[in-house]
Amino acid sequence: MRRPEPVAEHAPARVGAVPRGSAVRGAPPVPPPDGSPPVGGGGRGPVRGGLRLRLTLLSTALLSLVGALMLALAYLLVGRVVAALPRFPPGTPVQIDGRITDAAAFSDQVVRQGRETVLLVGSIAFPLLVVAGAMVSWVLIGRTLRPLSVLTSAARGLSEASLDRRIQLPGPRDEVAELADTFDDMLGRLQAAFDAERRFVANASHELRTPLSVIRTEVDVTLADPHVDAEDLRRMADVVREATDRADRLLTSLLFLARTQGSGISERRDVDLAALVEPALRAVAGERAERRVTVAVDARPAPVSGDPALLERVVGNLVENAVRHNVVGGELAVSTAVEGDRAVVRVRSGGAEIDPATVSQLFEPFRQGDRARTGHRGSGLGLSIVRAVVAAHDGTVTAAPVPGGGLAVRVELPVRG
Repeated sequence: MRRPEPVAEHAPARVGAVPRGSAVRGAPPVPPPDGSPPVGGGGRGPVRGGLRLRLTLLSTALLSLVGALMLALAYLLVGRVVAALPRFPPGTPVQIDGRITDAAAFSDQVVRQGRETVLLVGSIAFPLLVVAGAMVSWVLIGRTLRPLSVLTSAARGLSEASLDRRIQLPGPRDEVAELADTFDDMLGRLQAAFDAERRFVANASHELRTPLSVIRTEVDVTLADPHVDAEDLRRMADVVREATDRADRLLTSLLFLARTQGSGISERRDVDLAALVEPALRAVAGERAERRVTVAVDARPAPVSGDPALLERVVGNLVENAVRHNVVGGELAVSTAVEGDRAVVRVRSGGAEIDPATVSQLFEPFRQGDRARTGHRGSGLGLSIVRAVVAAHDGTVTAAPVPGGGLAVRVELPVRG
């Protein structure tokens, strides 16, 4: 009696016909509607095949390998199953379908027919399984990679004018969704940086235009007077000198801020922050006396390692800012100390009441609270420079409004090891 032939398991070997035109192909970046240069592409040519095709080939190859191993295992098992049956001595006659034949020859025939059946079924099922596996892999991988196409399209359509777009990818919260969220966060940071740059340029232009306008107006008025005398020329010279000094201070602060933000600390020395308080107070002694500001100092040792000139600028700017924005007859408290592994500088001053929601904006360039820029001698860069220098020294700076009016600034730097 014949034994049932085993049927081959799933077994792919090579990729069959894949639908044409379905592969992910790179395309030239599409220029944004505003005419700005397209973002994306990175200078590479069109994508040949793409990730979808490579993953499909890889999965199909793995499926083919597993199928080939299963087919080989079925081929070997046919002989082992027959060999495991009780064997008759050679020459023993047996009757099969009414015919007398040798038992050993019949066993060999069963093994041979079984293996032929395995090969026949496998040769038919194997290519079909490979093609089916390739098509299923192509579809599933395409659906999995579809969010990446959304990311690519969004990146190619980016421009300075379209940074407010967000992907907000729907679907399960997996690695691709996390990548999309990270991309949205990056767009938010880029938008904030571009907005800050635009504000910086606008404010810098305004600050520079003001002294230039003063100079031009004063010169035009003086030259238009046919009866101008030496006293008028001296007065014009004083106004021009004051305006040029203001422009010079602004440009110096801008250059200092740019150098601080664009490079690290090139020189580190041992510095005691307490020793920087007295020089900072002396530098504003005239303004302090003019505004009758009362000063309280608690300068305890606060050793750090850093650039002495930059750290001196930090303390000087904090004290100068506290005096210039103080009320007449106000108070100023400056203290230094070591708290744990941090050296701390505190500057607390009186002044106008500040909205807590706008405190962080005071560290942006040209921000002076509610004061008008043109009505004050400051340039609005003092706290911006403080933040840049402190960040370059691996420190932090925070500010909080004082109840009743004023500002309290706290600078923390790593203690010298």
